[in-house]
Amino acid sequence: MSRIAIKESILRWALDRSKQSIRDLLPKFPRLNDWADGIAAPTLRQLEALASATRTPLGYFFLNEPPREPLPIPYFRTTGDDVPSEPSPGLLDTIYAMQRRQDWMREFMTQENREPLQFVNCAKITEPPERLARKLRQIMGFADDWAAAVPNWTEALQKLRLAGERAGIMVVVNGIVGNNTHRKLDPGEFRGFVLVDKYAPLVFLNGADGKAAQMFTLAHELAHILFGSSAAFDLRQMAPAQDATERACNRVAAEFLVPAEQLKAAWRQAQRVSDHWQFLARRFKVSEIVAARRALDMNLIHRDEFVTFYENYLSAERKKPRGSGGDYYLNQDVRVGELFGTTVAQAVREGKLLYTEAYELTGMRGKTYDKFVSQLPGSGGHP
Repeated sequence: MSRIAIKESILRWALDRSKQSIRDLLPKFPRLNDWADGIAAPTLRQLEALASATRTPLGYFFLNEPPREPLPIPYFRTTGDDVPSEPSPGLLDTIYAMQRRQDWMREFMTQENREPLQFVNCAKITEPPERLARKLRQIMGFADDWAAAVPNWTEALQKLRLAGERAGIMVVVNGIVGNNTHRKLDPGEFRGFVLVDKYAPLVFLNGADGKAAQMFTLAHELAHILFGSSAAFDLRQMAPAQDATERACNRVAAEFLVPAEQLKAAWRQAQRVSDHWQFLARRFKVSEIVAARRALDMNLIHRDEFVTFYENYLSAERKKPRGSGGDYYLNQDVRVGELFGTTVAQAVREGKLLYTEAYELTGMRGKTYDKFVSQLPGSGGHP
């Protein structure tokens, strides 16, 4: 039986890239240490299994040195000592999948003679955040006090997501790679990304992240579209990277969610109640974390106070019991996005897209796809 020698550097790179160690994979590959040390070599079948386990293209194991896999978009991370040198396979595969969706959507929109979206790349980072936040509310179809009519911040997040889709922005929320529940996305690596396009802008929220952070991430991504700037980011403690556009996006997002003048007025009231963060969260329909971050940005609290609150809040959130995952088809609605899902369904009905192509674009097949389409708004119950 022929065996294939692999370089230790390639093996170590594949493990690091997949965020696994030799110890993690020893139960499945008992001789992995020997392969790394050059004492033994795997068979082709074993190497194929290792490639699958590490999410590494098989051909990479035949290279003399590890390849570079830069992201196809800028990657902004808040300063930290544990920043990985390479993006994970999960992040790479997710961006590539979203780019394929965007490419198809752009082609469909242009073939349909749709007009480009005027708000894409319509602003400069030097413009006042108050003006841009007001512009963003207009694009979303929101009044200045839009949050007052929403009962809580989770519904406000839903309202903002759907408003973005109605405006022509594909909004995707997913905490795994495609539909693979074994490939979870790490919110410590990225909280979201945005792919800017005049016809088919797309924003992606890491669904593995806490709901408390998703509202701010979504507002941040929408600001990126105004500036015409694609990017992936982690927004640790909801703080931007050392980049002018990132900082501008944060300022616009903060002003959009919690207007400065309104916060100043509410701050005096908040100081008279025992839980002022909860008071502000109810007032602006944001999470308590967003309210605290805004207070920090406006120098109403010290950074140490915010960091302590932030860590305690996340710790409490992690201890809360997780739900069952909800209805599969409702989850698909946000994993695929209503705008993209309805457009694909339309193309199939009109004979402009084959079912096999629709299956590939949505990640669903056969009756699963049919049921998903039947539950889309305006479907009339028919795929």
